[in-house]
Amino acid sequence: MTLQKIGLISIFILMSFSVKASFVVIPMDVDSQNDHLKAYGITYWVLSNGQKVQWLLNYRGGAFMIPDSELLRQECTIRGVTYEIISNAEAETILSNIDSPSQNQESVLLEKAPKIAVYTPSGKKPWDDAVTLVLTYAEIPYETVYDKSVLNDELLLYDWLHLHHEDFTGQYGKFYRAYRAAPWYIQEKKEAEDLANSLGYDKVSQEKLAVAKKIRDYVIGGGFMFAMCSATDSFDIALSAEGVDICESMFDGDPSEPGYQNKIDFNKTFAFEDFILEKSPLVYEFSSIDMTRKRRVPKEKDYFTLMDFSAKWDPIPTMLCQNHTAIVKGFMGQTTSFDASHVKSNVLVLGETKLNGEAKYIHGIKGKGFFTFYGGHDPEDYQHRVGDPKTELELHPNSPGYRLILNNILFPAAEKKKHKT
Repeated sequence: MTLQKIGLISIFILMSFSVKASFVVIPMDVDSQNDHLKAYGITYWVLSNGQKVQWLLNYRGGAFMIPDSELLRQECTIRGVTYEIISNAEAETILSNIDSPSQNQESVLLEKAPKIAVYTPSGKKPWDDAVTLVLTYAEIPYETVYDKSVLNDELLLYDWLHLHHEDFTGQYGKFYRAYRAAPWYIQEKKEAEDLANSLGYDKVSQEKLAVAKKIRDYVIGGGFMFAMCSATDSFDIALSAEGVDICESMFDGDPSEPGYQNKIDFNKTFAFEDFILEKSPLVYEFSSIDMTRKRRVPKEKDYFTLMDFSAKWDPIPTMLCQNHTAIVKGFMGQTTSFDASHVKSNVLVLGETKLNGEAKYIHGIKGKGFFTFYGGHDPEDYQHRVGDPKTELELHPNSPGYRLILNNILFPAAEKKKHKT
């Protein structure tokens, strides 16, 4: 066979492949997808296998488009994820329409599965926080880290870090009034003190501040940090109170220092400013940042609205707000939502209850990295209390509140690489 014939055959094969090439579209709109949450798991699985994914922002609820394969179809079927097969020509038409200036849509290329770390003490169950619960349900792998790992700079091994129901101020979650005699509270307090001492710190507040500063440096260096519930405001409070004793004697063995409110440095925080600390150890609250005690919203009317951004000009907030609805059920937590008057002007509000003056979902840049704060404990458990049973996500596979968490999981996969100069 001549080289010319071989060349012609090769061209014919390539042309045939082009004609037959097809894609899998995973729709994410309200009526088309059987399991929105597991769809993110499929996308992560594809990325972890070395393939790339097109995230079609504002197209069918933020659909995913992936090169077709029998293995992908099988995996979608096994996990109960709805998918559609389209031709190469149909895919090109979709992308062409998305690219039109008249459409508030954009196609973002997801390139690599981010390595995920969840900050949590040993012994916690996956259902103790919403993120580990949904990661487990969506079959997205993660690893756990805690204080010793963080202080040893092991965060550098990860692309994405989650913080949940944590108290970085050293006040043990301000559970003192209700639970100070409870065996679990006494045990957790002792374990925290023993850990701090083993790491060379006299007080838990000092050790937690050191951890918060390591997390701060991780973000500044280019990391992605997602926090929920009390990890949001307690993190900022700890940073702002560096070198200031804000803990009363039942927490750290000595009184707080006089006039500590005036010594708070708001320049050190990520998201919040001008807040007033809650001084009483008997009040289940850290500061005026949280809206839990100030809000007057009945459960049946508790919703927050996702903001509408330009997909082409603001792809990052658009990614973080992808959903099949713009109105999401509210849910409470130790930190339910944020007083909008305390959110810094350079921080973007992604979701809000405007009538009540509260921000629920916010995002910002710190150094080379990014952070997202999401108020509340569990998007499908309106008022989760200590000892309540876990949420069964099999009953909520289309949860818009949980989708916001998973948007943040995929966000690092779309990170733009720096151009060489």
